[in-house]
Amino acid sequence: MPGTLDITPLRSFVAVADNGGFQRAADALHLSQAAVSQHVRRLELAVGRRLFERDGRSSRFTHDGEALLGYARRLLELHDRTLAHFLPDEVPALAIGSTEHAAAQLLPALTGAMGSALLRREVRLRLDRGVRLREDLAAGRLDLAILPGPTANPELDRSASALTVGSLELTWYAAPGWRLPGDGTVPIVVFESPCALRVRAVETLNAHGLSPSVVGEAVQLAGVQAAAAAGVGVALMATLGQVPTGLVEVEDLPPVPPLEFAVWGRSGLDPELLAFVAEALGRTVAAAPRAERGVDVVV
Repeated sequence: MPGTLDITPLRSFVAVADNGGFQRAADALHLSQAAVSQHVRRLELAVGRRLFERDGRSSRFTHDGEALLGYARRLLELHDRTLAHFLPDEVPALAIGSTEHAAAQLLPALTGAMGSALLRREVRLRLDRGVRLREDLAAGRLDLAILPGPTANPELDRSASALTVGSLELTWYAAPGWRLPGDGTVPIVVFESPCALRVRAVETLNAHGLSPSVVGEAVQLAGVQAAAAAGVGVALMATLGQVPTGLVEVEDLPPVPPLEFAVWGRSGLDPELLAFVAEALGRTVAAAPRAERGVDVVV
């Protein structure tokens, strides 16, 4: 009764020929030498012939081995071409941009949701300033961008679509023991302009008769947090109820209206993908704990 030629042993057999030996074939296939030898023995049992013979300290193909090698190459080519015909086309990576305001809280939940629902879609993340993310989205260099502000944006609405994610609560944070100067000025640590949080902080303080004084600027969130933790000033941040390390909530400053966030999709993006991302982010925002005034938040 004829045996069966399995693809995996055939691939090992051809690799021995292409790489010049059993060990090199094993390295190329990320297998052990014993596994490659076992594959060759399975082929010998299937065809009922010896495929290798000793040649000093090495091995060489027998005449039957040379004959099988030609057949093996054609079988593997046909096998791979057949699978390639039925496999779906390669899906390009999904490029997602976000400002740092949202990244630490929202992106882990998003990548987790996409990992479970879109198994074949590789996600490439980029953190940047909002103005650059908008430029890249309009140019098609990003597929999605998580941005503060409403969905009606004159910089984007001609070439992109957007869905509201929700509103992020904004909280004042400072170093433990930090106190207001008492002269009506409020030293603040902010992101460099343009920045939605910076605008929101200044507008809120002015509306309550206080004078904001920018005493520290940073390009990245880590810089804002470090300056605030060092006692330089107070910082307004969106943290989804999680108090940053080294900071405490400041309760004697006026509350700030929540910051609306939206997810933007480039022109031509599948609307179902945009809706999926917006829903995943929205669930994260809705489930975020809310810190209550007058209650100490324990990290």
